[in-house]
Amino acid sequence: MTVPVRTRWNSRKPEESGRPSDLRMKKEMDKKTVMVTGATSGIGRSCALRFAKEGCRMILNGRNGEKLLSLEKEISGMGCEVVCLPFDVRELWKAKEAFDALPDDWKKVDVLVNNAGLALDLSPIDKGNPEDWDIMIDTNVKGLLYMLRIVLPVMKENGKGHVINIGSVAGEAAYAGGSVYCSTKAAVKTISDGLRIELADTPIRVTNIKPGLVETNFSVTRFKGDKDRADGVYKGIKPLTGDDIAECVYFAASAPEHVQIAEMLVLATHQANGSYIYRQQ
Repeated sequence: MTVPVRTRWNSRKPEESGRPSDLRMKKEMDKKTVMVTGATSGIGRSCALRFAKEGCRMILNGRNGEKLLSLEKEISGMGCEVVCLPFDVRELWKAKEAFDALPDDWKKVDVLVNNAGLALDLSPIDKGNPEDWDIMIDTNVKGLLYMLRIVLPVMKENGKGHVINIGSVAGEAAYAGGSVYCSTKAAVKTISDGLRIELADTPIRVTNIKPGLVETNFSVTRFKGDKDRADGVYKGIKPLTGDDIAECVYFAASAPEHVQIAEMLVLATHQANGSYIYRQQ
């Protein structure tokens, strides 16, 4: 089976600021190959645009072909080379087939942003939908592992690389109705920690970014299209944005090679942890 691989490139470069620190980071990141899973919306989309702004070559993954094509055009218009791999991270064979179809120089991924993930429903376990559980576990845990299994051997062969897993404050402690989702994000933390130990004798870095309340389509997905219920999640507080988290991801990726940011917990100012939020009336 032939997997559709879309590629665009352009010779124009993004604008550069004049600050020496910005230029240093830009020089270090320019032309690095960055792969983002779940790139068509939310944090993933913001990460893709943030790295593209710095001149990185982008490998974009997503399930929604129309949104993937739109993002491809936007990033190509920024003057960056871009390849699109439309597959669901839950399907290992499709993911591997798509990655294997890349030209050899594109397989040398410098940064893997393991972002694809979701939450579904807030029902207690005795009333939960096992199909929702399967989707969360297969996407948030197994999908992340599949991507690591595919990309890590190339990073080790290359002798460099950076894995950035998008975890969550939900991985710190459970909350009512979120047992399964929280457990998947706790798994992301454990996988990241174990991987960091396994790779300690290599130059490959591992970072776990743990966002708190971020206003994206996350809650709309969780509540299966109920926009009013989703909007209520952010009522009375200024939440983080996908761009806020993308800045943190880029900060970790652009740190000097001897600096490994192991974890980053990022919360809105009025959020204390996964369950306590001060909301203004």
